[in-house]
Amino acid sequence: MSNNMKQIVTNSPEETFEAGRQLGLSAKPGDVYTLNGDLGVGKTVFTQGVAAGLGIKEHVNSPTFTIVQVYEEGRLPFYHFDVYRIGDIEEMDEIGYEDYFYGNGLCIIEWAELIEELIPADAKSITIEKNLEKGFDYRIITIRG
Repeated sequence: MSNNMKQIVTNSPEETFEAGRQLGLSAKPGDVYTLNGDLGVGKTVFTQGVAAGLGIKEHVNSPTFTIVQVYEEGRLPFYHFDVYRIGDIEEMDEIGYEDYFYGNGLCIIEWAELIEELIPADAKSITIEKNLEKGFDYRIITIRG
């Protein structure tokens, strides 16, 4: 696994969206990203940017109650997972997670640590953190892998 690490500093939701958009523009089929960050840090805004970068016009929301939301209209299929409410890892088998994780689309998985054993070895990680000392909208986005 490569230790490539990139950090992006953003100072507004628009810039966080744009950081996601850049990722969507460069995403390749089969890419899997885990997305970590506290509530309210901008994970949904970032993910909406990714979708925009893929050419998806549909509004993207966190799939809190469905585990996975599928968007097919972009240049790659986009699979947005939120496994926060998963009760049992077997629920992942029931939705056929392997078809998504090892498919031709882009996966973004929120709360991936809850299903750590299922995450592909070559998945990349994205962490969004805030630092209130540097301003209310200051974010540092770290992309590893």
